Amino acid sequence: MCINIQNVYAVAPAPSPLGSLNGRHLLQVSDLSPLELDALLRLTRFLKERAGHEQSGLLRGRTVALLFEKPSLRTRVSFEVALTQLGAKALFAQGAEFAIGSRETPEDAARVLSRYVDAVVIRTHDHSGLERFAGAAGVPVINALSAESHPCQALADVFTLRERFGEVAGLHIAYLGDGRNNVAASLAQAAVMLGATIHFGSPPTHRPSEGFLAQLGRLGKSAGGRARAFSNPVRAVRGADAVYTDVWTSMGEERYRERNDAMLRPYGVTEELMSYAAPHAAFMHCLPAHRGEEVSAAVIDGPNSVVFDQAENRMHSQKALLVALLTESKGFPI
Repeated sequence: MCINIQNVYAVAPAPSPLGSLNGRHLLQVSDLSPLELDALLRLTRFLKERAGHEQSGLLRGRTVALLFEKPSLRTRVSFEVALTQLGAKALFAQGAEFAIGSRETPEDAARVLSRYVDAVVIRTHDHSGLERFAGAAGVPVINALSAESHPCQALADVFTLRERFGEVAGLHIAYLGDGRNNVAASLAQAAVMLGATIHFGSPPTHRPSEGFLAQLGRLGKSAGGRARAFSNPVRAVRGADAVYTDVWTSMGEERYRERNDAMLRPYGVTEELMSYAAPHAAFMHCLPAHRGEEVSAAVIDGPNSVVFDQAENRMHSQKALLVALLTESKGFPI
């Protein structure tokens, strides 16, 4: 028997004084306060621990548009399954069916879709077009990946770290490879907001900008989170609780593949490099992975790898995000 949202939240802990995220957009992790990010992680855990039939009425009658300019496996499936399990309907459009700013302005598309659906999830190249779309939308807009940011992945990442270690605060996370990409940026924002230290191990050509490192310092100040960049991969990894990497060349940047392979080869995560991390260190990757390039098969398939936990947690954290943005939910579990 399905249980409605009031019944589910009747067994939840008392509401947080944070208020509601209902109606908000999520385009990057820093759109949230540290307290709101922490609350989303608590809601993720709450939903993950609930049986499917307890969730099936949470978004009953809602419709969410999934607009994907870029191909996807985990993102599309995790959102569609999340919406189905929450009782909502997903409408999917891809490629030429939807392209921000080409067939019509982002503003026109946003105003029209806001009259049809309850929320819009967008996976695109152009972050500025995404911002224009959200600025005109009358319903919540979720960034499912843009060139600048990947907040949904970061939510799953820090939730996985919390499952593994109990808390994110105080952890040392090392990110190896292209420290300028969207996954690195969103992970770093979430990590420092929760009180972790992140070390980037990248060549000078691929390290985060000084401006972004300064932004991370400001985001992490209240929680004690910090960020540094190293050219030496061993210095970045030494003593780390988690080591994270991603493919060396993102979709749409294939013309740089040969250059990236040459420059980033010393930053591949091997068993030897992992030996400098803490013995308990988790290996993390957002997938898809290229074994023998950014990570060795022995590491990603080894006992300390949590990559498939991360992949599963995309669904759970996106459920929490959808519930938070689309319902009052009486606050967040604490």
